[in-house]
Amino acid sequence: MDELLLKTPSVDLLSLETAKLRSPLLDLFCQGAYQEGDFVLTSGQRSTYYINGKLVTLHPQGALMVGRLLLDLVRPETVAVAGLTLGADPLVTAVSLVGVYANRTLFPLIIRKEAKGHGTRAYIEGLTLPPGSAITVLEDVVTTGQSALKAVERLQAAGYNVNQILALVDRQQGGAELYQSHSLPFKALFTIQDIQAHWANLNPA
Repeated sequence: MDELLLKTPSVDLLSLETAKLRSPLLDLFCQGAYQEGDFVLTSGQRSTYYINGKLVTLHPQGALMVGRLLLDLVRPETVAVAGLTLGADPLVTAVSLVGVYANRTLFPLIIRKEAKGHGTRAYIEGLTLPPGSAITVLEDVVTTGQSALKAVERLQAAGYNVNQILALVDRQQGGAELYQSHSLPFKALFTIQDIQAHWANLNPA
């Protein structure tokens, strides 16, 4: 199983400055999460590459690095992190858990794509927070931006204030512009060019 892990010891990933986590996290993206070929995306667009963010966020070391790096970007007034299932599920969990060890409480919320079919028929899973609570929306890979925007709309309908959107990767295909048109601050850990440059460096022709 060791071949599935990064060479950097996990204990070091806990203590390294967050700026030094970017390179090993890019390594993890390039160990299979990033692929080149012919793909159809969730948005319906065709692409010559594909990024499966869950191969990073559902990796034990990946979750740790992602949690630490995203936590650094979450605004001080934020009380919860949320995202649309399924891509954001491990993200909100990682950031919330890392926050505990950083003495920062962030409640994780998961947004259903469809209302729960029984019980309360809720769209939002997690603790009910006071109206107006500041919430940061998390996304793994942003293409058109529609998935995170759906999460934003559900949260706003529930009376919360979405203060920013954070992502692992921006494919730079309209997502940032969509968020800007809705006055939603947006940041991504990496652009697609960051990942492609790292992948090319690791896989020279």
